[in-house]
Amino acid sequence: MGTDHGMLYGKVAMITGASSGIGAAAARLFAAEGAAVVLMARRRRNLDDVVTEITRTGGRAVAVAGDVAQSDDVARAVHTAVAEFGGLHAAFNNAGFATAGTDLHELSDEIYEHTMDVNLRGVWNCLRQQIPVMLKSGPGGAIVNTSSVAGLQATGASAPYVAAKHAVIGLTKAAALEYGERGIRVNALVVGGTRTEMMDEVISAHPALEDEFVARTVQKRMAAPTEVAQAAAWLCSDRSSFVTGIAMPVDGGCTGS
Repeated sequence: MGTDHGMLYGKVAMITGASSGIGAAAARLFAAEGAAVVLMARRRRNLDDVVTEITRTGGRAVAVAGDVAQSDDVARAVHTAVAEFGGLHAAFNNAGFATAGTDLHELSDEIYEHTMDVNLRGVWNCLRQQIPVMLKSGPGGAIVNTSSVAGLQATGASAPYVAAKHAVIGLTKAAALEYGERGIRVNALVVGGTRTEMMDEVISAHPALEDEFVARTVQKRMAAPTEVAQAAAWLCSDRSSFVTGIAMPVDGGCTGS
């Protein structure tokens, strides 16, 4: 599966939220592009299925079950990258949790805290654990954080999700500025409506949102997970060597039209 002609050949990459959707698509793509991948998510069985698929076709992959909201779990995944593959050169911090359709004043503290823990604290934990290892793994490192159209504007998503995804872009820009001269690039993806398990759950609970998400795009459709993964792979590769600190739309023209 992996190839010495791939744009990620020779790199070790960590991907969170890798058990399904965009993360699983990225795991397959990064491996196909030559990277050794460390996959993190909470669902061990799903992770193992993705790892088996990758290794069966000649790729290199290992699974670490854990919660990005727990710093120790993230540290374990980063340490696994070093122990199994010798370092860490790229990361796609993609784990997410979303709700929609409930007014702010009706949301519980638990939903607020869980939304912030996964979407924001998760990225914070990843950056804090990944950057020191990348500084040692050199030359150069690349990190991509998953934000959302909701990171630029209010959408049908819940207020805590909108707030968390705005904050992901802020963290991304701050980290890009701090580590640019030390060879680490940090970018974010502004992801539009994508056909994932999480999206299916949101739409199942609130069917009207599907037409709303589609109507906002120029292409009048949702993305396939692989389309978002392609953008992440490019930003993690040396082909984007002069790109850092950006929030790159992968949204079918939603924020650009």
